[in-house]
Amino acid sequence: MLPDICGSSLLLALPDDIFSVITSSLSLRDVCNLGLSCPGLDAVLSSDKVWLSRCDKLGLLPFSTLIEWRKGVLSYKALCRFLVNIQPLIGIWVYRNPELGNVVYVMPGFLSVIGCRIIPQEIGPLGLEDSPILWAPVFEIICNHVGSTSFFLHGRELGADYVYPGLLKSFDRDCNVLLLEVEHRLQRDEGKLADTKAFADEAEKEKSKSQRIVGQKWTENPFIRLESDERCRLLDFVTSQVRDVVPEAANVLLFPRSRNDEVDSKQDFAALHERRLLLLELYEHGNVNHDIKSNEESPSNPTELGSSDDVSESVDSTSGHQGQSSKGKKTLSAFLKNGLKKLLRQSSSTNSNREYQEAAIPNNQITLDEFLESGNWVGLSLRAATMQLSRYQAWPIMQKSISALYKLPVQTPEAGDEYAGVWAGSSGWPPSTGMPNGYLCFIFVSYEESEGQRQMFANKILQGKRVRYPNGSALFVVNTDQPSVDIFPWDTDEESNPISVKQSFKGEGISDGYGFRYPGSKPGSLFVLENGMLVFIWKESRDVLTLKRLDLADLLRRGERVPSLPPISNFAYLTLEYRNVYSGSSEIW
Repeated sequence: MLPDICGSSLLLALPDDIFSVITSSLSLRDVCNLGLSCPGLDAVLSSDKVWLSRCDKLGLLPFSTLIEWRKGVLSYKALCRFLVNIQPLIGIWVYRNPELGNVVYVMPGFLSVIGCRIIPQEIGPLGLEDSPILWAPVFEIICNHVGSTSFFLHGRELGADYVYPGLLKSFDRDCNVLLLEVEHRLQRDEGKLADTKAFADEAEKEKSKSQRIVGQKWTENPFIRLESDERCRLLDFVTSQVRDVVPEAANVLLFPRSRNDEVDSKQDFAALHERRLLLLELYEHGNVNHDIKSNEESPSNPTELGSSDDVSESVDSTSGHQGQSSKGKKTLSAFLKNGLKKLLRQSSSTNSNREYQEAAIPNNQITLDEFLESGNWVGLSLRAATMQLSRYQAWPIMQKSISALYKLPVQTPEAGDEYAGVWAGSSGWPPSTGMPNGYLCFIFVSYEESEGQRQMFANKILQGKRVRYPNGSALFVVNTDQPSVDIFPWDTDEESNPISVKQSFKGEGISDGYGFRYPGSKPGSLFVLENGMLVFIWKESRDVLTLKRLDLADLLRRGERVPSLPPISNFAYLTLEYRNVYSGSSEIW
């Protein structure tokens, strides 16, 4: 072979389409390393064709959507950077309280991902076909022109919708916990680089700020080591200072609606392009009506809270005391101590019920003073972490007093696990008989190995009224290695179409007992129908639970948005309430 067509020259001589096919079999790390081998390969690997192929391979978006998203970034390489970073966040997240409204589905928006809370609700006679699902935004992460991330918490206060800018911390690819925290900024001029440069430096210097925390205790993070009351007050105060009113033009659409008309779809994309630019401008420069007065001593980054007399006075006013303005400049530690200490004194003598002790070792706890001494600048942050979580029948055991969301394990439907995913549940047969004036019920199906046997768990994750068994309860458990000999008792469905049973398994369904950990169970059978439905029938009572697979993203695109809660409660509502806090109703469920 001639020298001039050897090595990298042979690769460079290949057509772009073939080169894209070759690189699609490589990992992203290998593609980047290949580009470092010579300038010629680097130029070829920077082409949009190569990175469009990489984006498509991730499988997060339809091909046509990738082309539309490309209009808002510098290159497909920048877009791929964003998609790779947010991929671990997409899926179903839950938290402990309240018993209703605890499901947050993270899905692609428009050059963004959005966390949408699914609201407990009644459904009409035709089920979800004629009852738009109600939802409220919790947070979103927007892609800027180079593929970096901008984090916004959503909330509603004083009758207005607000966003609360912050940083998305670097995270593990297998993250299973999202933590809303207050984070130190080492310098006021670090800006958005803090999430890549400053925090990376901190991770090397302090074990407590390590981002790879597989098996790590909750107490190894400074913010978590504060008492629960101190964490809540600090979060409330910081969000009150960094908030911005959502511009009217940015408060209509958060993601494209389900459309059949191409003209309407183009109008949606045009509105979403404008919305994204408005929010990115807000993230970089803040709102002219920002709560903190704009002056030379205010933080240059709207995601940060810094030292100024105005902020100090704001802390005093939020604590219900009239603070005296000082002519000298104050550090964050000074004004937060002055403002928040007054709040803390009120509860320090009576706070005997410390739920935080579930997660903390007493001598590992830190005081607010100790936390604040670490720096002069703080801001809001969303930290995606990997924790060792205990589970009970496929449901994570959650901390009571931490603002956290917990991810349900994503299992791709495949041979042996083909029924994994989210299903709508209804009672009775035909299934439509359980829907009129009924309540929305979501069931999460997953698989686990136990004593050498494959088990399928059907956990209730949301139901639109208060019931005997809380969310997380396994409504039935079946052994997929044990076929059932029971016969399906019906020959036709609600439209008189013949019923064909594909498979059946032995199992046990929830019955009697009480609470989450102590439900009783009785034998039954799960029938898999050819039309895709799952039907569990209790053998003794003949009660029926029918499951139909859902596409949550499509339901939300066709759904109806409702107002959010105040920001911290909107992320994770930690107080058990026997009312639907998301609808403002005082009725008992």
